[in-house]
Amino acid sequence: MPAAKSKHQTAESAVLAYFAEVRAVQATGAGVAETSYYPALFGLLSAVGASLKPRVHAVNHLANLGAGIPDGGFFDASQLQRGEDAEALKGQLPSRGALEVKSPAEAVADIGTGKQVAKYLDLYGLVLVTNLRGFALYKKGHVGPLESLELAPSADAFRALLSSESGRAALAAPLAEFLTRALLTNAPLTTPEGVAWFLASYAREAKHRLERAPLSELAPLRKALSEALDLSFEGEQGERFFRATLVQTLWYGLFSGWLLHTEKTPAQPFNWRMAAWELHLPVMQGLFSQLANPSAQRSLNLTDLLDRTAATLERVNLGAFSSRFQGDAVQYFYEPFLAAYDPELRKQFGVWYTPADVVEYMVERVDQSLREDLGLGLGLADPSVYVLDPATGTGSYLTAVLGRIERTLRAQPDWDDASAEELKKAATQRLFGFEIMPAPYVIAHMRMGQRLARSGAALEGQERAAIYLTNALTNWHSAPPRLDMPELQAEQDAAQHVKQNQPILVILGNPPYSAFVGTSQDEEGGLIDEYKQGLVREWGIKKFNLDDLYVRFFRVAERKIGQTGRGIVCFISPYSYLSDPSFVVMRRKLLGQFDRLSIDNLNGDSRETGKRTPDGLPDPSIFSTPLNRAGIRTGTAISLMVKVGEGVEQRVSYREFWGAGKAEALRQSLSAGGPAYEQAHPTAENRYSLKPIAESGEYGQWVKVVDLAEVPPFNGPIERRGLALIDMDESALAHRVGSYFNPEIDDATVDSLHPKLMMTGNRIVGSDARRKLLAEHTFSAENIVRYPFKPFDVRHAYLANIRPLFSEPSPQLLEHRNPENAFFITRDTADKAGEGVPFLSR
Repeated sequence: MPAAKSKHQTAESAVLAYFAEVRAVQATGAGVAETSYYPALFGLLSAVGASLKPRVHAVNHLANLGAGIPDGGFFDASQLQRGEDAEALKGQLPSRGALEVKSPAEAVADIGTGKQVAKYLDLYGLVLVTNLRGFALYKKGHVGPLESLELAPSADAFRALLSSESGRAALAAPLAEFLTRALLTNAPLTTPEGVAWFLASYAREAKHRLERAPLSELAPLRKALSEALDLSFEGEQGERFFRATLVQTLWYGLFSGWLLHTEKTPAQPFNWRMAAWELHLPVMQGLFSQLANPSAQRSLNLTDLLDRTAATLERVNLGAFSSRFQGDAVQYFYEPFLAAYDPELRKQFGVWYTPADVVEYMVERVDQSLREDLGLGLGLADPSVYVLDPATGTGSYLTAVLGRIERTLRAQPDWDDASAEELKKAATQRLFGFEIMPAPYVIAHMRMGQRLARSGAALEGQERAAIYLTNALTNWHSAPPRLDMPELQAEQDAAQHVKQNQPILVILGNPPYSAFVGTSQDEEGGLIDEYKQGLVREWGIKKFNLDDLYVRFFRVAERKIGQTGRGIVCFISPYSYLSDPSFVVMRRKLLGQFDRLSIDNLNGDSRETGKRTPDGLPDPSIFSTPLNRAGIRTGTAISLMVKVGEGVEQRVSYREFWGAGKAEALRQSLSAGGPAYEQAHPTAENRYSLKPIAESGEYGQWVKVVDLAEVPPFNGPIERRGLALIDMDESALAHRVGSYFNPEIDDATVDSLHPKLMMTGNRIVGSDARRKLLAEHTFSAENIVRYPFKPFDVRHAYLANIRPLFSEPSPQLLEHRNPENAFFITRDTADKAGEGVPFLSR
């Protein structure tokens, strides 16, 4: 499979270089129709081959081994001897096939069906055919090309394409993808990573096609998904989310169906059109059937890509693949698929595979707490324990819970077939999962099925794990609308039964951290209203952000456990809720609900600590893995919150983990103890901080900063224009802002003075904003004032009560702009540890 993302970028760069070189040869008017373009073509093929693992070498003009002299051949790195080149390859057949090149005047289809290519196919088995403007891959015994890509329908159209910058750019990625797949064909597919890349490559091409395809025939499906998942597919991002959902449903339905097919009937051919029926999941059967029916396929234009995907799966080495695709190998499949398919979508959805050490730790802590705090001797194996993972993802937590239950049952002296049935009963009747995205939903079901099969409790017939495709944040107390799609309706009914009727005792998992488009329905958004009550009136917190998605999951969990009367919530999430002022009401609510709160702060924050330990050593994210070494930017914490019942003294325990080995240290702490817990003492005076606060007894009696001022505190201006409105040089600032407000100066000139003056985002809308401001405001040199940018760093700023000139202006500051006034500038929380003196007096 291709290695790093940078190598994908190298392949696309090579395509653009290829276009430029071909265009340059054409421009001379002296080139020979075929061979003059060899340097450009082999430069492209060599660059793409260099991005692969193992590396593929494109060699020009092979020796005549009885079928003629191919224009080139593709050898993998294992065929090279002592680093030599063409001479060392004599007598060897290229493992990735031969190359046939003709001029742009000829059609690829005519070349591919000609006598010469037939001879090459007979000897080499695989031939890549190109006329420079089109490519096709032919395989011996296969009717027609395995796949093909046409850049332009004629030589003249190709010439016109090369003269268009946008045209070249639009085809760079598709050609890079095609050549990557072509040069990997015949490579043994043995690893989950390799298979994931191929699936993502075809899915990515499907995504490009759907960007241009009308989807009117899928309007009923769109409506059903929107209503079933309480999502809005409106606007550009919503449309992208919907189309991504379609593509992932098709490709994961196909993959999962293929995997189950090979386990049950490996000798029979696989039909992707029947893939979802292998899953025994009615909702996936319904979704897949609608997407795979002939009418939809004509509209989507994806049949050939699905055919090619199925053909690729047919050449997987099942023995080698199956030995790797067990347990945590899923992280080497689903996450790489989404990363390769659409990196921005992956980031937006918060798809970060929770490390196995973290999952194991959390499940074991919950099991211990059930035994010690709630008096259930069998822990998670107790039949009365109903578990919910409200953001199941690929099922890591539920499969780990199933493993914990099995270990407990096997430790009993009477383990037998009845115990195996008890394990299956747990998976199907009391371990619940909610997931909003079809792709991980499918993987979670597959993992649970595999886990049960390995334990001798395989699912049979229509049996299924209790994981449901639903929005975990809605319809806990209301009835959703009825759906026109029976399979989705049945799934919704089952999820509703869990939400409204099941006595959930344990809620655990890794909720998504940031909301993705479409998840702002009224009911869902209103979840956190209670966490906002009194922030301004009681706490004087006028600016706050409680919109991170994980906060809503906390609210759902604490409310559900409150209704049950006792239970446990265990989440890994951003650690902002531990002490940030915005979360004071949320913390007070949690403290009113739970009796035992244990916090494991995993640190790893890029902003607050710079991902450094107190000793200055690297402090990576707990989510750092070999596939994703950067992890995530925000610091995280694991919270274990237990509602025991009346008459229990509350205890809040806190400890910290630092450094590169924190995941292993966390797991080992289950038996070795790890860092000692400190006791936190949340009170109104410390805003119910869940962190221990070192302070003397007299600290609370000191005069508060807010009591020193004649007027209540207010926020200064927030620029967010890259210092376009702030400068050390007063004259430079006056020229820049004066030009912005001069209607005779066009947008391009203003942009050249400072691009951020014309930026979009952060409530600033570029040219539209400027036109509006020019109609309402004029430049005034009096608005340029000396401005304390930072302690001992006084600059000049253009201060005016104009939005969106400033992202957030400060009218109160302008009201008090008086030479007689004194200001005390500070912040209520530190931006980072050791930031120095956090105030300035002017």
